[in-house]
Amino acid sequence: MRYAGELSETGANAARHRVVVIGNGMVGCRFLSNMLEAKSDRAFELVAFGEEPQPAYDRVHLGERLSGTSIDELLIQPHGWYDENQIELYTGDPVVAIDRQNRIVTSASGRRTSYDVLVLATGSSTFIPPIEGTELPGVFPYRTVNDTESMLEYAKHIRKVSVLGGGLLALEAAKKFAQMGLEVTVVERGPFLMGRQLDAPGAERLRLWIEKEGIRIQLNRSTRAVEGDVRVERLSFEDGSTLPTDMLVLAAGIRPRDDLARACGLEIDARGGVVVNNEMRTSDPNIYAIGEVASHNGICYGLVGPGYEMAEVVADSLCGFTSTFSGSDMSTKLKLAGIEVASIGNFTGEGVDHHVITIDSPAKGIYKKLIVSEDNSRLIGGVLVGDDRDYPMLLSQYQNGLGLKDDPMTLIFPSAGDVLDMPDATRICTCENVSKGQIMSCLESGSSTVDELKRQTRCGTGCGGCLPTVNQIVKAKLTRDGVQVDNHLCEHFRNSRSELFAIILKQEIRTFDELLRKYGVGLGCEICKPTVASILASLWNEPVHRHASLQDTNDAFLANIQKNGTYSVIPRLAGGEITAEKLTVLGEVATRYGLYVKITGGQRIAMFGARIEALPHIWKDLIDAGFESGQAYGKSLRTVKSCVGSSWCRFGQQDSTALAVELENRYRGLRSPHKLKSGVSGCIRECAEARVKDFGIIATEKGWDLYVCGNGGANPQHAQLLASGIDKETVIRYLDRFLMFYVSTADKLTRTSAWLNQLDGGIDYLKRVVLDDCLGINAELEARMEAHVASYGCDWQRALADPAYLKRFRSFVNSTDPDPTIQFETVRGQIQPRTAMGPANSVEQAKGVN
Repeated sequence: MRYAGELSETGANAARHRVVVIGNGMVGCRFLSNMLEAKSDRAFELVAFGEEPQPAYDRVHLGERLSGTSIDELLIQPHGWYDENQIELYTGDPVVAIDRQNRIVTSASGRRTSYDVLVLATGSSTFIPPIEGTELPGVFPYRTVNDTESMLEYAKHIRKVSVLGGGLLALEAAKKFAQMGLEVTVVERGPFLMGRQLDAPGAERLRLWIEKEGIRIQLNRSTRAVEGDVRVERLSFEDGSTLPTDMLVLAAGIRPRDDLARACGLEIDARGGVVVNNEMRTSDPNIYAIGEVASHNGICYGLVGPGYEMAEVVADSLCGFTSTFSGSDMSTKLKLAGIEVASIGNFTGEGVDHHVITIDSPAKGIYKKLIVSEDNSRLIGGVLVGDDRDYPMLLSQYQNGLGLKDDPMTLIFPSAGDVLDMPDATRICTCENVSKGQIMSCLESGSSTVDELKRQTRCGTGCGGCLPTVNQIVKAKLTRDGVQVDNHLCEHFRNSRSELFAIILKQEIRTFDELLRKYGVGLGCEICKPTVASILASLWNEPVHRHASLQDTNDAFLANIQKNGTYSVIPRLAGGEITAEKLTVLGEVATRYGLYVKITGGQRIAMFGARIEALPHIWKDLIDAGFESGQAYGKSLRTVKSCVGSSWCRFGQQDSTALAVELENRYRGLRSPHKLKSGVSGCIRECAEARVKDFGIIATEKGWDLYVCGNGGANPQHAQLLASGIDKETVIRYLDRFLMFYVSTADKLTRTSAWLNQLDGGIDYLKRVVLDDCLGINAELEARMEAHVASYGCDWQRALADPAYLKRFRSFVNSTDPDPTIQFETVRGQIQPRTAMGPANSVEQAKGVN
């Protein structure tokens, strides 16, 4: 590899066509790779100029640099690749002039290089909004490795970060800064996030997900100026309000870098970008443009996938093959701040007759919308947020124009179909244009891992959004062929959750760091950290806040964050039972702290609108009155719902309330792969809805019937009968075994219903385990449950005894002042979060913190 500053002979070579590439980004590097792979009789001399000091790197995953990933790990090709393939690469030496008449480019260092063919791959630059103050220290564009290096260094000395923009790069940067412990606010000029990929309801689901990560979102904010005396100190908005900040990241869009093309007289689109035809030729037949700098039919594509298609077209053309670019489908699958997001085709339905099919579950954070032709014959577009498992199927339906044979509603229910049933033409990897057929061909030829498929087809080497689907195809194919398939938790642990559970139990491991050091690699991720935290809490029942750094906002602050940045307070009311004295206390606490009060569906009393700094004060008052945490924020037992049973009801067969109270107090605090809900009904009239719970008990005149593995919600499933006509002691013994078996073996975030569906043998096998002890583990399961019961402690009681932990409960790291942006309005006599269009009768949070 030749770097800027070295001497080289670059005269014309009569026997070889010299192809000069301006730009060594992802698309420029892909073009070089395409040229090497093309089987052509023509001989080429490849020369590339890059502006940055390092060779091409993966800009899509640039945010990982903020998490500690090294620059070398981001490189698309290793340093030696260019030399090995006789490619002249000049890094840190951008081209500054193009002489079209003499076919010569001149670099910043003064190097003059002739060309036969010139390829512009200069990409785009960060849009710097025309607002005053963007030149202040502490304001950073976010586009390059150098940008991230500068931000990382600056971030060591600050507390608050603002990110201008609501797109992919902005949200990824926000997440990384939040993980560094900084207070992060995303400021978006538009009415919702990801305006090019999502509709308003989908963007709202995304916003709620992101705010659960502790990131604040401000929409419809037009920034007037960046202000500060010697460095950035605040943003001021057109409405007169301000936002204190120590650093500003500019990620509000990109602009094609077409300055070189303009200077040498190439045709430029009115909206920017070098005009190209279907062969990617510019107005000069010896010059091509590819990637974000190219304007094809008036469109500058901001995705890497279309850029790779353009690179392949030019390489084919130069090597003597017929190839054209007719535009690119903008369907996209992304993971934003850990949330799955996808859009397909015309997801707004603009310009066509259509109807809309929607599933919207705010509680689960899932939103799915399909745009279907008016006659139900074809899919026009769609949006998926929170659950993108069916993206490949839907994309195949859209791209291949497949007829909709069944009710279109079935397309957006979970598990729309087996991945192996997709047509071979289905494009799985949009970045690399890899079809399902290509993947299957590799698997048929002996490949058996995702890494092998990456090397052979490049699938998953772009944005990485296709990797879950690729992994599904691999596992489905191997399973169909009778090959045992592994179930690794993530890239950091070559073990499943159940295997890690056994390791932690047998080795008595107490911390994530110890487990990672002994059995993992790397630093961990958003998958393994909360999973291991849950296992540690399940086994050792230590104060959950000791693992706060591994968990999301809800667990970290022992409360559910709400849409305006306040929190809910939900004490435990075992079996829904409460005394008049305690009911009075709840009313007094709600009045003292100005909280909204509501009866929940699980027979609890919830109070909403608590500021973060008020949480310890509220919980001290409640605990002093005899309450304890209801753990509404955790993957654990939520409630045991009950009717009044034989105590009051003339139809009651057994005392359902007493059993519900006993069970809730026994299993409170049990951390599990997913939340647990239960119900106890005093007769077969089933007033407590026990048969749509994770475990439910129904009284009969012969005793108790025990049901397991049900759930309500968007996809309800009735619980199945595990045992009938049993006494209370047997109910508890069987539940101890059942719950611990589930906690030990279920995958992360798997409800008991889904877990049972995945068990080989289903309910019959579960009966053999729990009732007949076919595995010989029941004594151990019972002992573990007894240990849990004996070691239980209220999360909030433990937290209040830890002064260091309580320092986390403040809106601002360097101030005890409350957040002034939190506002309420009065609705039906109680507070509610104030909306942008809400009435002017806002109220302050009553009384504040006493």
